[in-house]
Amino acid sequence: MSIPVVDLAQFTHGTAQEKQQFVQALGTAYEEVGFVAVKNHGVPDDVIARQYQLVQEFFSLPLVEKKQYEIPGLAGQRGYTSFGKEHAKGSDAPDLKEFFQFGQIETDDQLTEHYPPNVQVPQITDFNQTLTQAYQYFEKSGSHLLQAIALYLQLPQDYFAPHIYHGNSILRCIHYPPITHEPKSAIRAEQHEDINLITLLVGASADGLQILTKQGEWVAVTSLPEQIVVNVGDMLQRLTNNKLRSTTHRVVNPAREFWHTSRFSMPFFLHPRSEMSLACLDICIDASNPKAYDDITAGAYLDERLREIGLKK
Repeated sequence: MSIPVVDLAQFTHGTAQEKQQFVQALGTAYEEVGFVAVKNHGVPDDVIARQYQLVQEFFSLPLVEKKQYEIPGLAGQRGYTSFGKEHAKGSDAPDLKEFFQFGQIETDDQLTEHYPPNVQVPQITDFNQTLTQAYQYFEKSGSHLLQAIALYLQLPQDYFAPHIYHGNSILRCIHYPPITHEPKSAIRAEQHEDINLITLLVGASADGLQILTKQGEWVAVTSLPEQIVVNVGDMLQRLTNNKLRSTTHRVVNPAREFWHTSRFSMPFFLHPRSEMSLACLDICIDASNPKAYDDITAGAYLDERLREIGLKK
């Protein structure tokens, strides 16, 4: 499926007319599809390439070495999570993946109060430094996209800024290992919707991502190497009272001839601060679209979802 393509440079460096065109194109795509491919996104190619290289080195380590970076009590929010620990909401089948999560950068006492420290991986040179760099680029790119979303919703451009400043965003590095025997399912990651506001996803190392269309059909999603795919998460869907829809997606197994290969993926989940209210916006509620959700904070919603997917007890 060819998903809509938008050029972020139109918004950040374009004329007033180009900026408005970007806002309209982005908002329309999120109402109709839920996914867009973004070019000129501002995350340098060399940073992405270096991140992929180091992530592959990490997942190539023996399991006993990787497990020293799996920290009990963090619900997978920092460091390593071993194979089969996470499952989709409503599914008992574990996803066929392991992952490493990297969070907000500790720059002052305020952050260390709210977030656990990132897990250091000293045995791979520049691992944490590269993830720090990538995190900051993704966070900046995502903030521009949220500015455009705010304008589409007829909110002030900086509506999301105080909510995502030092927010609870996560950079997740995922490894889907080779398939070594006949799988019980054709699914590597069962169908789900993301928890957060928006997700920024650089091109995975292999195909497999599919989205569920409004017609109920699963279609493969592809993007060019210089693009990142960005989708709406459940928090933004909730905030906008279903005006912007969180799209159901999954990762399927490759053809049998590619079972021996790994798949790597590196989504950036853009989360707000825990105290942000996800109460439906008044401008998204009317007689034809009554309020669909109870009020809840982002932190309480995240906690609820982490329990539903098996990362928190």
